[in-house]
Amino acid sequence: MWRSHFKGLDLKSVDLTETTWRGRAIRYVAIYLVLALTLVGARYLTQDIRPGLRVALDREATLVTQRNDLAVRVQALESPQRIREWAFANGMVRFAEAPKQSQAILPLPPGSAATPSLMPEPRVKVNIQWR
Repeated sequence: MWRSHFKGLDLKSVDLTETTWRGRAIRYVAIYLVLALTLVGARYLTQDIRPGLRVALDREATLVTQRNDLAVRVQALESPQRIREWAFANGMVRFAEAPKQSQAILPLPPGSAATPSLMPEPRVKVNIQWR
């Protein structure tokens, strides 16, 4: 099967001279050098990224730790025991222990002007005339 690909190929017509191989070798070496120089140049241009990234990661770790500590402090400050202590320190008393005062509520006399109407008056009066 592979012979069908090379059926029209004659080894006598293929250029196998030393100059051809030397030219190919020089081209391959030149391509390799260009790629190597490109990679070295990219590494040189990006050499400060990694230290900066390490500094940013360290700063992030510090900020996460600080955030967690502040969250714990806020939770401790918002605890019911602390709020109760603050209330007592500022003179507040519990509702159950507070002195109770009550007074009788007297009904309004019937038909007085102070009795509010059950239906509110309309704010805008509309006159509709039928023709």
